[in-house]
Amino acid sequence: MAGEPMQIGEVAARTELSLRTIRQYEDSGLVVPSASSQGGFPLYTEADVDRLMVIRRMKPLGFTIEETRDLLEAAARLTDPTLTTPERTTLLTRIRHYEQAAWERVAELRTQLARAEEFAGSLRARLG
Repeated sequence: MAGEPMQIGEVAARTELSLRTIRQYEDSGLVVPSASSQGGFPLYTEADVDRLMVIRRMKPLGFTIEETRDLLEAAARLTDPTLTTPERTTLLTRIRHYEQAAWERVAELRTQLARAEEFAGSLRARLG
């Protein structure tokens, strides 16, 4: 059942992150398991999985742990129904900053990929 808390192994399979990586994210405070089993083992919810997916998607774009934490915090605070309009505007501005940075980094990666493909193609051509 999707609503039931999950153990770390299931979370690792769903997020395609290693157990070690998930634990490192826990140690850095990027993700905190929402519950624990009677035996004291951490349990994760869908919200925890969603958070890990954001982290996983930011990492290849070169965002730092601090930037990742900042974005996660802004996104979490945005769901607060007591936010004032100025607070909401500030949070949206922060999130838009990360969106723009992500698109810029995607463009850089595309350029690098095109160069790598060009190089691999030149090697293939030399081999004949």
